[in-house]
Amino acid sequence: MKECRSNKDETDKRRLAVIAGAGPAGLTAAYELASSGKVTPVVFEESGKIGGISRTELYKGNRIDIGGHRFFSKSDRVTRWWNRVMPLEGNPEETDLAMLRRRRVSRIYYLRRFFDYPVRMSFQTIRNLGLARTAAAGFSYLKSAVVKRPEVSLEDFYINRFGKTLYRMFFEDYTEKVWGQHPSRLGAEWGAQRVKGLSLLGVVKDMFSSMLGKKEGRKVETSLIEEFVYPKFGPGQLWETVADEVREKGGLVEMNCGVRKVHVEDGRVVAVTVESADGSSHREKCDLLLSSMPLKDLIAAIEGVEIPDNVRKAAAQLPYRDFITVGLLVDKLEISNQTDIETFRDRIPDTWIYVQERDVRLGRIQVFNNWSPYMVADNDRKMWIGLEYFCREGDAMWEMSDKAFIDMAVSELEKIGIIDRRNVEDAVRIRVKKAYPAYYGAYSELHAIRAFLDSIGNLYCIGRNGQHRYNNMDHSMLTAMEAADAILSGSHNPDKSAIWNVNTEEDYHETKR
Repeated sequence: MKECRSNKDETDKRRLAVIAGAGPAGLTAAYELASSGKVTPVVFEESGKIGGISRTELYKGNRIDIGGHRFFSKSDRVTRWWNRVMPLEGNPEETDLAMLRRRRVSRIYYLRRFFDYPVRMSFQTIRNLGLARTAAAGFSYLKSAVVKRPEVSLEDFYINRFGKTLYRMFFEDYTEKVWGQHPSRLGAEWGAQRVKGLSLLGVVKDMFSSMLGKKEGRKVETSLIEEFVYPKFGPGQLWETVADEVREKGGLVEMNCGVRKVHVEDGRVVAVTVESADGSSHREKCDLLLSSMPLKDLIAAIEGVEIPDNVRKAAAQLPYRDFITVGLLVDKLEISNQTDIETFRDRIPDTWIYVQERDVRLGRIQVFNNWSPYMVADNDRKMWIGLEYFCREGDAMWEMSDKAFIDMAVSELEKIGIIDRRNVEDAVRIRVKKAYPAYYGAYSELHAIRAFLDSIGNLYCIGRNGQHRYNNMDHSMLTAMEAADAILSGSHNPDKSAIWNVNTEEDYHETKR
């Protein structure tokens, strides 16, 4: 891998923008600025991987999508951007730079049975739940439609939309797995951002619209989409392509280089100190700084300006959830296709399976064969799946050895009837720090952190960790596009509200639960 370069040798008149992080936000910003011909972007990525959490990991010819990334957006600008970088029209048999059109199938695994996600009031759902549970869920929903709870917590948010019975079945335990906190201790804002517009009534309306063939022109919540596109070799392929294009346009993307200090003078960033993997460092002058690094790290790195005590303290205590995935190569799964989707033969058609079972810590299963057959070295004979766990850096799961963790994951999957361990051929474990900014604790002071950072005129916070907001990939891209627009507008102190307001509007959401 290349190490950090020395200071820029070029003497052109373009402004130089340092960009911290080579994830979707950082690379989108770099692409937009490089394309303008007015700003030269220099991207510093502290790891050796392109794409951040949207990267694709490669293990013995098999690819892992970290977290799962559907390419679907309600933003025409983002969709056009994707199509420009990697055309949907490409033939995957003839070119690697191709998007595949995929059918969305995500289900819940509960009571050792499959339920549609979002839950649909179908005969299969009623049969899986049984009449008693179905009746209880129905009455509970009717009660929630009449008696609304003040939405103080995420628990209140879910109960108001689904009723207490369905909340306890399909949201309570899973949410606690993901966040390590009971929904009653999480702010309702999380639900307002991630599950906008989705309710049992909305699900029922969508179901009847589909049954009656009334799809044209109807507004579909993102959680209910039936199709998306996907790069042939996973999301990381798109971001690796973007990085190459940034370089071709005159920008730089430097790996194994982390921004460690941010030097501020007279209310503006004048330089950053960058550290390479071997411990050496250098000072990089800049006209602009776009940061997708975690806010707690950014605040800790700032020098040359007084940081209010409440801001420094809140930033240091911002909570995150970390992530572990196990790639598991098996000869077959013990569960088979129970849908009307014939193209998957006897295999399950799911991209994601949400595991609601209370007796395992496993949160979600990805089936990489179904994201793209090109993700699997031997797609015809092997199943390549990802087992996803949510944890906290330093806790018991994080500190387990790879061997012990993989054995635990295999045992859990066997316990709930998904595999027979005798069919396991290979496995790999991958840990990801700060995968999910969390909405509790010091998060309540985010407004103070934002106000301080916005006071630094040429500093722009973009992306999921850069704003401490549980954005999806397209939202992270939009924050970068808004930042690039503000920079290219020519204003010395532009309004940054449009950057922070991405993914706060009521009619735009994408939910992964």
